[in-house]
Amino acid sequence: MALGESGGMRPLQPRPVITTRLDLLPLRVSHAAEMAAVLSDPGLHTFIGGAPATPDALRLRYARLTAGSPDPAVSWCNWVVRERAEGCLVGTVQATVRDLAGGPAAEIAWVVGTPWQGRGIASEAASGLVRWLAREASVRTVVAHVRPDHHASAAVAAAAGLAPTGRQHEGETVWQAAL
Repeated sequence: MALGESGGMRPLQPRPVITTRLDLLPLRVSHAAEMAAVLSDPGLHTFIGGAPATPDALRLRYARLTAGSPDPAVSWCNWVVRERAEGCLVGTVQATVRDLAGGPAAEIAWVVGTPWQGRGIASEAASGLVRWLAREASVRTVVAHVRPDHHASAAVAAAAGLAPTGRQHEGETVWQAAL
């Protein structure tokens, strides 16, 4: 969150994030067709919920996301993940940043398409996101929700510097890091 001219907070805008192998690119509606293919495996939705979306459905969703949160104290920051060597999109990362009394806090999430899983892409993307949130948004707390039986996502959360809190939220374990 950034201080606006009127003294209030203005929404945080995602900027490109570069990691060793990846480019995290701010989400655009034009990413919908390629992302529909990336997220097309029904098995992927076992953990993330729902079902594969059509390109048109993703265009509508991405239009809502890129329009931003209606709450001025909340910023929706969404990126697509591009693997540079292959030159294609492979997933997404997102952060919902809230301006709280103790400083900005972010809830993060990630998803990598099935063909690219098991290569450390989600860990690299989530770690890059957490570093960006600390540096660019002065985020003090990062939280992620991970299903207890989703060991790969737990490994991603740990790689990004989060630790399980022992708290549960809607059946998921709350992971947290203080930055």
